[in-house]
Amino acid sequence: MIAVGGAIGTGLFLGAGSRLHTAGPALAIVYAVAGVFGFLVVRAVGEMVMHRPSSGSFVSYSREFLGEKAAFFAGWMYFLNWATSGVADVTAVAKYTQFFWPGLDQWIPALIALFVILAVNLVSVRLFGELEFWFAAIKVLALVAFMITAIVVLVLRHPVDGHATGPSLVFDHGGFFPAGVLPALMILQGVVFAYAGIEMVGVTAGETSNPRKVIPKAVNSVAWRIAVFYIGSVLLLVMLLPWSSYKSGESPFVTFMSKLGVPGAGGIMDIVVLTAALSSVNSGLYSTGRILKSLSSAGSAPKFTAKMSRNGVPYGGVLLTASVYVVGVILNLVVPSSAFEIALEFSAVGIIGMWSMIMIAHLAMRRKAKLGELARPDYRLPGAPFTNYLTLGFLLLVLALSWFNGETGRIMIYCLPVIAAALVAGWFAVRRRVAEVSAERARAHRFTTEIE
Repeated sequence: MIAVGGAIGTGLFLGAGSRLHTAGPALAIVYAVAGVFGFLVVRAVGEMVMHRPSSGSFVSYSREFLGEKAAFFAGWMYFLNWATSGVADVTAVAKYTQFFWPGLDQWIPALIALFVILAVNLVSVRLFGELEFWFAAIKVLALVAFMITAIVVLVLRHPVDGHATGPSLVFDHGGFFPAGVLPALMILQGVVFAYAGIEMVGVTAGETSNPRKVIPKAVNSVAWRIAVFYIGSVLLLVMLLPWSSYKSGESPFVTFMSKLGVPGAGGIMDIVVLTAALSSVNSGLYSTGRILKSLSSAGSAPKFTAKMSRNGVPYGGVLLTASVYVVGVILNLVVPSSAFEIALEFSAVGIIGMWSMIMIAHLAMRRKAKLGELARPDYRLPGAPFTNYLTLGFLLLVLALSWFNGETGRIMIYCLPVIAAALVAGWFAVRRRVAEVSAERARAHRFTTEIE
């Protein structure tokens, strides 16, 4: 269910509106293309999990196959992704709370949501799992209800907002690329953001009772979830209303339900979108807490981020992420209209860096297997190493296209040297401690070997 929750988030429920308005039905094709690469990334994670289940996920795999520098980079890029996407999700919570209380300042619901989700994550892993289960269930049920409603409307050929429904609606309004191919390329970054979180299936492996049985099923199900929930939803939306009817800042599902005239349907879908945003904040706090603990145990993060509560919660790492989410609350106070887009751009950098490290770590694992240093599991990434290089090329293209994605995209590109400099400075600050921890581990391993 965590894998389901990761695959269906704010990027679909909220972000699809603006992308439909920009690129039209081409969004379905872009979702399909990006979904293939997202699935390849998850399969790479799945193979590494089958090699050795770990709650540190790809950070510990980067350490094992590439060394401490790679683990440092992978972990902190993952932190950047979830910290900034959490800011975007906190902003989404604020925006959708305003549906019910229009006069309420954005920063107030953002702060309340942050405190509630933080409290849940600090209590216990079990409570997090229960909450995420129900968040995921609500999202899936809402999408299934939308799809059933949409199919009934299409079968009965019931008009919506004065428009005849069906495939003809797509071709009567410019076909699949009504605005051209370039706008479709420009939305790639936002679509990649929509898929951020599917790799969480690997992060949760260490706290799964039987990972070698559960993980392959969860990973394989990502493919049909992408096909049904993302591509299927978009195809239905563009056959129900002209693509130009959808707009930025409003969920396309809310737009359709409102224009269909179902009493209270818009409000219900708003609650679902609010749930999706809360789910993402919840997942972000959970996953970064585990990643920071893994980094700290190797000396690559502050010592306090490894501190554990009696209930097994790495509360130090959770609190560090929550402190960044507070920046999101401040953005909602200072620049409420731009907070979501600013966070989205910087989150994309983290996603691209994180997914790239997953594919590079997998390449390194494959190389070690060729040298006879380890045995690859039977559950493998299809087409490797070709699919690794293809995915890395795709991610590089997404990053390059950010330059053409308006002012916020260019600001993000300008900040890349700053992010790189911060990572380099951070590594030089912790490398001595990392070396000490590594030496201590080596001594402990030799001692254990001698006893055996």
